[in-house]
Amino acid sequence: MEDKIKSIIEELRPYLNMDGGDIEFVKYEDHYVYVKLKGHCVDCLGQDFTLKNYILNMLQSEVEEIEGIINVEL
Repeated sequence: MEDKIKSIIEELRPYLNMDGGDIEFVKYEDHYVYVKLKGHCVDCLGQDFTLKNYILNMLQSEVEEIEGIINVEL
């Protein structure tokens, strides 16, 4: 399942890169995907919208077991 999640994130990465942002997969645990937003995504006011309404929706459309997404600020 982790490989599928990583694959989906890789498909979405170019769209974030176009705005100067990036995303890194951290882990999948207890039905939650942990990611780290980078670049312009870190300070973007729309990061919650992007995570929940764009990235999470794409992930859940492919992997039904996913319940949520968490941005890890390392």
